[in-house]
Amino acid sequence: MGTLLHFKSLYHEAFDDCRPSFLVMLLKAYAVFCGVLLAMAFYAFLYRAFTGFDF
Repeated sequence: MGTLLHFKSLYHEAFDDCRPSFLVMLLKAYAVFCGVLLAMAFYAFLYRAFTGFDF
């Protein structure tokens, strides 16, 4: 759990003194979008690996 809190603090520190604010919001949305895509890819890989589908 400490690792997640460390990543959270790094994420918040990265955007502390960033300007303009619309760019900060765009970068935060992009970071979340990339996280969702990575989670979907990881889920798809695990689904294929455990259901025995041919790669």
